[in-house]
Amino acid sequence: MAGMGGGGEISKQTQLDMMTVAHPAAIVGQIAAARAAATLRFRVIFIITWIIIIGGLSFVLAASGRVDMIALLNTWGTFILGGVPITIFVSVASIFFAVIFAGFGALGRLSKSAPIYAIATLYVSLVRGTPLIVQIIFVYLALPQFGLVFDPLLCGIFALSFNYGAYLTEIFRAGIEAIPRGQREAAAALGMTDGQTMRRVILPQAIRIVIPAIGNDFISMIKDSALVSYITIEELFWRAQNVGTQTFRNFETLLLAAIVYWILTIVFSFFQERLEKRLAESDVRL
Repeated sequence: MAGMGGGGEISKQTQLDMMTVAHPAAIVGQIAAARAAATLRFRVIFIITWIIIIGGLSFVLAASGRVDMIALLNTWGTFILGGVPITIFVSVASIFFAVIFAGFGALGRLSKSAPIYAIATLYVSLVRGTPLIVQIIFVYLALPQFGLVFDPLLCGIFALSFNYGAYLTEIFRAGIEAIPRGQREAAAALGMTDGQTMRRVILPQAIRIVIPAIGNDFISMIKDSALVSYITIEELFWRAQNVGTQTFRNFETLLLAAIVYWILTIVFSFFQERLEKRLAESDVRL
């Protein structure tokens, strides 16, 4: 009987130990469920708040009787929205060439050659120290004085890319310098030259670091592309402004342009966040 009693006590103790082991797992599950519920609640409140604010503003504008977006869209919507592809093209082309400018600028800023370093530093200092609108108009209006006449679209893309290239230069330089020195030493131990080390080891890793910054600058580029309207490029803002001037409905036309820019930034921001998450996941796997 004593043996049986002892066995019963051991059985109870084993059950108690199992419950103790399972208990932390249950707590973790409850915490995860609570966090998921809190995240869902936050997102729902976030969306409802947006709907209330935007819906309230729309109601106020409609009730005022001074704004008629439907009539504007029916009459001029196709013409104004026809500038969206031009806006996107200007932004994509400009950020592409800006990356090229930034690549050369960053290498120049890291160069041990005094003239090359001086040229790269002057480029960054000059561009970052002058307004973008001045640079755009300078390329379009000042260069023809020396016989350099270019298409307005080419002038706009060059000015935007030249400007953003200067800002990206510092980002690229920081990305390259973020690569551990041991990477260079390992490449040198394998017999790689400085050029091979930069192309095969440093740049591929630096590009992954600077991609989020390029995405942020591209979103800013979409908005700054409106400045090329001042050199007669018929993008979104140019069309909205001209229709508003002709019809004396500047509020509706500019509001439409602002909404389209906003939607474009939301869409591209979404894809940028997805890309950053993919890069972060790949880094974890590595």
